[in-house]
Amino acid sequence: MKAAVMDGRALAARIRSEVAEAARELGSLRLATILVGDDPASQLYISRKHDAAREVGIEPLDHRLPASVSQAELLELVSRLNADESIDGVLPQLPLPEGLDEPGVIATVDPAKDVDGFHPLNAGRLYLGRPTLVPATPRGCLALLVEAGVQLAGARAVVVGRSVIVGKPVAHLLLQADATVTVCHSRTVELARHTLDADVLVVAAGIPALVGPDMVKQGAAVVDVGQNHTAAGLVGDVDPGAADVAAHLTPVPGGVGPMTIAMLLDNTIRAAKYRRGLLAFPPA
Repeated sequence: MKAAVMDGRALAARIRSEVAEAARELGSLRLATILVGDDPASQLYISRKHDAAREVGIEPLDHRLPASVSQAELLELVSRLNADESIDGVLPQLPLPEGLDEPGVIATVDPAKDVDGFHPLNAGRLYLGRPTLVPATPRGCLALLVEAGVQLAGARAVVVGRSVIVGKPVAHLLLQADATVTVCHSRTVELARHTLDADVLVVAAGIPALVGPDMVKQGAAVVDVGQNHTAAGLVGDVDPGAADVAAHLTPVPGGVGPMTIAMLLDNTIRAAKYRRGLLAFPPA
């Protein structure tokens, strides 16, 4: 029997509808984005984020700087957006061009406006089990599992990939859901020995078809975060043949991708509530 599809498009549409309702209740919402340089992929991502924001009633503010911008000039813009009381969220589009201090820029964003959830304070609170703003893709992964009714408490969960954007945060979220979590990475020996033990498998390595059907436990729930552009089109990190083994599987495209933007919009709502005092943001 083929795996049940964890439909990211359907769940994302529902979340966007909820975000739109929340935006109407809150009133004027504004999300400021910063794009440095002219990388085509970053331009596309920013455009999609702006379109999605407009659809739910959030006004996107588009700030663009040349790749030659200095670190000081970039930080000055971030600080200005932090201080602007009419702005709910601040999002520097990553990666930044070579020569700029990316961690320094992330650390300059006001933690209460950090809709990406990458600021050290927000990352630290996730580590402590007291999350504030959490990165969108990991949130989307967990939401898909919960929507599918996958049992997380007591489950053996394996995360393939240890990035600060997906791998590490999703591991913390799974741990906080009472799963027993193993994190694998490029130096892991005998990857299949770990993945075959996983009741829940999240693959975020950026390598097409890294995980084959013979590496998936019968009846597992598999979340494929991969978005790899190949000659054959967009493919994931998990071989589609895993659908013959898994009980639940996210498609690529149409799985985690739509959830990332939906959760970014939801983070903007949360940031707006922090700014308005409707939620208490912890002191730094």
